Amino acid sequence: MSQKESSITSLISAFARAYHVEHDKPLIFNDVVARKLITAQEFADIGANMAQGIHFFHPDADRQFGGDPEQILKWITQVQLSPITLARSAYSEQVILQEAVLGVKQVIILGAGMDTFAIRHPELEHTLDIIEVDLPPAQKLKKERLQQAELVIPRNLHFVPMDFTYEVIHTDFKSEVWKNVKTLFTLLGVSYYLSKDDLFRLIHNAFSDLPAGSSIVFDYADEYLYEEKGYYNRVENMVKMAAMGGEPMTSCFTYAELEQLLEQAGLLIYEHLTPEDVQARYFSQRTDNLSAFETIHLIHAVKK
Repeated sequence: MSQKESSITSLISAFARAYHVEHDKPLIFNDVVARKLITAQEFADIGANMAQGIHFFHPDADRQFGGDPEQILKWITQVQLSPITLARSAYSEQVILQEAVLGVKQVIILGAGMDTFAIRHPELEHTLDIIEVDLPPAQKLKKERLQQAELVIPRNLHFVPMDFTYEVIHTDFKSEVWKNVKTLFTLLGVSYYLSKDDLFRLIHNAFSDLPAGSSIVFDYADEYLYEEKGYYNRVENMVKMAAMGGEPMTSCFTYAELEQLLEQAGLLIYEHLTPEDVQARYFSQRTDNLSAFETIHLIHAVKK
C-alpha cells in the first residue's frame, strides 16, 4: 500500500466508525472520537463518493431509493463499508480490555491509522503503554488531526513511524520498538494483503523476543473468499475493489492452515470467531442492513 493510500484508508475507516455512531442504533462499536479526526469536507466527500458508486453495489438502486442520497449512503455503509470495520474494532477492544486486566503491559497496534483507543481510555494511562505503528505520513496526519481537535495525547500513547510490512517481515528485525514484556498486538485489515509466508514471518519476528502469554488479534478471510458472493455480492465486490485499487487480496486460509501457521510461529489459537459467531455476538436481532461479513473471521492467538 502506498503512503497516500494508507492515509486515505485510515480516513475511510474513521468515517465508517463515525457514521455508525451518528446514524445506527443500537451501536456495535461506540467510537465517539473518530468524527473529530475527520474534517467536515472530508466527511462530506467520502459520503458523496460512496453514494455515487451505488449502482456498482446495487443495480436496482434507483427503484429502491428513489435517488435519496441519505438512504443510499446508509445502505452502502451498512451493507458494504462498515460491517468488517465495526466487528473487528469491537472484538479487538474487547480483547485489549480483557488482557489489560490479565497483566498485559503494552498494546502494539500495527497499521494504527486513526485508531482512537488510547484517547478513549484515559483510565489506562498509568498501566498500559499503547504503541501505534504506521507509515510516517499516516502518523503525521493523525497527530495533526489530534491537535486540530484539541485532543491531548496521553502519556502512554507512543507513535512509531515504520513500514512494518517491510521492516518486521523482510529485515533481520530486532525490536527496539517494544519492550520485552507481556504484549498484545492488533493486526486489523492486513492479513488479506500479505502472502502466507509473509504473515508467518511477521508474526514469528514480532513475537521472537516476547514472553509467553503475549498474544495477537487479527482478522482473516477463509478459503471461500473467491467463491462466496455474499449479501448483495458484497464479498465479490470487496475482492474486485481491492484489485481495481491496485492492492489485490492475496491470501485466504482454511482454519487448519492458519492453525498450523500460528503453531509454527509458537502461538496457539485461544479464540476463533467464524462469521456465524460474529453475527451472533455483534449483529443479532438487528432490523437494519448491518450483518456479519461472509468469509471474514476473527482470531485471538497466544504465545506458548
